[in-house]
This record gives sequence, structure tokens and C-alpha cells, in this order.
Amino acid sequence: MASTTPYGANEEIRNNEARLASLYEEYYDKIARYIYTRIGDKSESEDLASEVFLKALKSIKTYRDTGPPMQAWLFKIAHNLVVDHLRKVSRIKTVPIDTVEIVGDNDPVDAAEKKIEMEKVGAAMVQLTEEQREVLRLRFFGGLTSREAAGVLNKSDGAVREMQRAALERLRQLLDVNRP
Repeated sequence: MASTTPYGANEEIRNNEARLASLYEEYYDKIARYIYTRIGDKSESEDLASEVFLKALKSIKTYRDTGPPMQAWLFKIAHNLVVDHLRKVSRIKTVPIDTVEIVGDNDPVDAAEKKIEMEKVGAAMVQLTEEQREVLRLRFFGGLTSREAAGVLNKSDGAVREMQRAALERLRQLLDVNRP
């Protein structure tokens, strides 16, 4: 029986599967952190991050490299899963930024200072628009480039950079006002 899928398509699918496997290693923690900042439950965040990769694997045959890189596609899946999850629990819950773990800090004094700073940033972030907060989550907690974040948000790269600039400028203003 002849295959209905051309040989080149099979090779593309295998290449995409290999890329997805390598992205799992690099992006699982970033995606879990991104989800955690949205839903506030570490265990649930890890489950949803795993689900991102399962969904991606199930639909890898239909994935086409059309611009934004595959990791942006993964964050788009994560974003959609978060939206679905929040609808199911019927309440929007955004985790204060100061509860996000500071990775790789072994010095307790340094960690405490960073925690205090994160609390201040978290309080200031509440005053940003949801779109600005989402850009900052994707860029800084998800570790995406502006181009990748643009793919997730269905915006241009320039629009994401401008939203980030405006958000950081507003944060600076808010934090300068609150300095002793």
C-alpha cells in the first residue's frame, strides 16, 4: 500500500519531532514558570507544561515553519492552555511576581535582597495593562525573544518591543516614586 504522505513531508515531520524533543529540554522549565505566573499552582503549572508538549507532539504533523520559531508556537499553546484552564476554574488568578522562585541563587542575603526587589516590582506590575504584563512574562519569565513573543501574541515584533519599552518605562516611574 502506497503512502499518501510524500517522502519529503515524512522527513519534515521527523525533523520537527527532533526539534520538539530538543526544545523540551530547553523550554520546559521556562514554559512551566510562564504558566505559574498566570495560575499560581506549581504542580498544575508543571502538568500544563507537560500538556503543552503533548499537544505539540500530537499536532506536529500539521506544524509548518511559517515565520515565528517553534518555541513561539509552544508558548502560544501554553497561552491557550492557560486561558482554557482559567475558564475552567472560572476565576482569573495572576500570581504576584514576588512569589516566582529566583533560580540559582545560593547566597541567602542576595536572595533576600532580590526577593524584596521582586516584591516592589510585583506591586508596580499590578498597575500595568494586562498586555504589558503578558509581554514581560513572555520576555523575562518565559525567556522569549521579542520575535517569539510576537508570534505568541499575534503582534508584530516592533509592537512587542514598543509594549515592552512602555511597560519598563512605566515600571521605572512607579519604582522611582516608591523609593525612599
